[in-house]
Amino acid sequence: MVKGANVGLAALSEDVGSVMVSLGWSSPTGEGDADVSVLLLTADGKVRSDADFYFYNNPVAADGSVQLLGKTPTSDGNEDRITFDLTAIPADVEQVVVAASRYNGGRFGDLDDVRVTLADGSGEGLLRFSIEDAGAVGALLFGELYRRVGDWKFRAIGQGYESGLAGLAQDYGVDVDDDAEEAEAAEETGAAVAEDVPPEEIPAEAAAEPVATEAGPEAATATEVEVQAVGTAVPLAAVPAPGPVPVVEQLVSESVEVPAKSVPRPRTAKKKVTLPKVAKKSLAENDSWRAARLFPVSALKSDRDRETRATSVLLSVMAQVPEFGRRLTAGFGAPAGRMEMFTEVSLPNGDSPRRPDGVIRVERAGKLWTALVETKTNGNALKPDQVQAYTEIAARRGYEAVITLSNDVELDGSPLVDVKTDGRRKHKVALRHLSWADVAHQAQMLIRHEGVGNAAHAWLLQELLHYLQHENSGCHGFQNMGPAWVPVRNGIDDETLCQGDRRAVEVVESWERLVRQVCLRLGGELGQKVLPVQRAKRGTDPRVRRAALADQLCLAGRLDSELRIEGTPGILALSADLRTGKLRTSIEIAVPEQGYPLTWAKRLIRQLSDAPADLHVETLLDGHVGGPRGTLERLRPEPGDILPKNNAEITGFRLSLFRSMGNTRGSAESGFIRSVDEAVDRFHDHVVVHLDRPGSTRR
Repeated sequence: MVKGANVGLAALSEDVGSVMVSLGWSSPTGEGDADVSVLLLTADGKVRSDADFYFYNNPVAADGSVQLLGKTPTSDGNEDRITFDLTAIPADVEQVVVAASRYNGGRFGDLDDVRVTLADGSGEGLLRFSIEDAGAVGALLFGELYRRVGDWKFRAIGQGYESGLAGLAQDYGVDVDDDAEEAEAAEETGAAVAEDVPPEEIPAEAAAEPVATEAGPEAATATEVEVQAVGTAVPLAAVPAPGPVPVVEQLVSESVEVPAKSVPRPRTAKKKVTLPKVAKKSLAENDSWRAARLFPVSALKSDRDRETRATSVLLSVMAQVPEFGRRLTAGFGAPAGRMEMFTEVSLPNGDSPRRPDGVIRVERAGKLWTALVETKTNGNALKPDQVQAYTEIAARRGYEAVITLSNDVELDGSPLVDVKTDGRRKHKVALRHLSWADVAHQAQMLIRHEGVGNAAHAWLLQELLHYLQHENSGCHGFQNMGPAWVPVRNGIDDETLCQGDRRAVEVVESWERLVRQVCLRLGGELGQKVLPVQRAKRGTDPRVRRAALADQLCLAGRLDSELRIEGTPGILALSADLRTGKLRTSIEIAVPEQGYPLTWAKRLIRQLSDAPADLHVETLLDGHVGGPRGTLERLRPEPGDILPKNNAEITGFRLSLFRSMGNTRGSAESGFIRSVDEAVDRFHDHVVVHLDRPGSTRR
């Protein structure tokens, strides 16, 4: 596209309900960078509130309409990606502006190949706009999405702001904090430096200075920051940290002169801290030494111990790390506000008081939002009578929600607990479910990819992840395919499983839970959106869809699913053949629009130079017909062997890996769940990562 041009998205693709916008640039010195921001504007060209300004400290919209996915390194710079669910954009939002700003005096004119690209929901690139004349500006409008007659269009803007992010934000109605001027000036002189050093190496003169936190305007000294964990206040400096912890701010020495006045910036613009990728070498004498943990798990023996400890650990971290707490409570419908968490609260209930595992309270504008929490660990199922009782208590006391927390994954149309509601009550209570896998996913996204407000927050999330992943915690996520697994496998082996068998539906539901958990785990590790693909028509009843899949399982003896991994050239297909006991992971990639078949084949084999030798490569022909196939080991010396002899038209290639399926229904070393996790990880790490990303330049 050229500057000022616009195009309707519907004319480019049928799959534009969700789109991905990528901002990229390169730097001659390798040091150039910028921060991406998004503004949602009404018809008057202004934000409705500061909440419509999304950036590194506010990366996700509560309704899922906007999500900043962070930076991905390229060969000579960075690329920032943003996903938009255009179907979820509020009706009163007419424009979505995509911009970026530089810091420390940087200008966009110092960068090369400044560009914006847009891809549809399948990852196919639809447009590209290169900005050739950025100039000496600190902020830049790349483009905008806007509504016209019910459809979304994209306009290439390429307009700069010499006043930087503050000027851009003010023009669109975002409040700018004048009190941030001193911090801005200090940052421009190099005073605010994020550096990976352990807390014990903080300069003595810095220890007495206040450290800004996310909790509000209050400040504490670096040696007096306290964290609330399992009901105990612990001085941060007294807790041994396992490896290096990034320090958020180091104070400028007295010899540095700070300007008295500088351009203000949006008041919420704070730098983020993520954990260092490489930890410092341990001081332990040998591997048997274990670092002290904030959340010890060695003494957890009974299920009640695990549930009590897990609830207290999670709620205390949610309270102490506002970014993390807000990520979880937003999904429950809670407002943004001051949070407090409680455990083992006694609530009147006739002659026998009830004690929920936890209570979450959020205060905003003098109003309280309250949720009761019921927790289960290990394979323990939620008890309907308990959840029913908490729902009735919440309704009587005017509470807003009951949250269930367990290793199970809730499916659409198949609630984990059936709760009866009294239609005569005016006050409605929402029943929400959260899996431990989703808790771990949100912690991973913040600590490894998006960043949190300060070093203490990063360390707390690291400790939480260690706790959740420990075998004694009982918080491992979905771990069992259920009692129907063995009978269904046996029925498929001896061909006695009939269509309509309820046990087949149970296995399909367990398979869907497992696939959703795989998506959460893989997405957290990659920092990318990983979602299951549903091929059923929109509006289809989930129970009808699962019944049809159960009938297919009875006939074919196979469980099939597809995963869409953001930034990959195709859909990852996962198939479990219960007759042969084999798992198949595969991906189909399209051929380029130009070039020659032999060139495509050679290029593909070169990309897969580090892939496993037993990788199967199959040529796809026009009409969805399979062509020649062979293992990578055989094709490496002769890539042309994969081409059809009759010069048939090639549409793509299918890459597949096979492995044996686990026998047992659990997640032990020989279990089916473990084998699925390992199959997906191996295929992604050894095959998918070597393929060209969508829209990448082919040589």
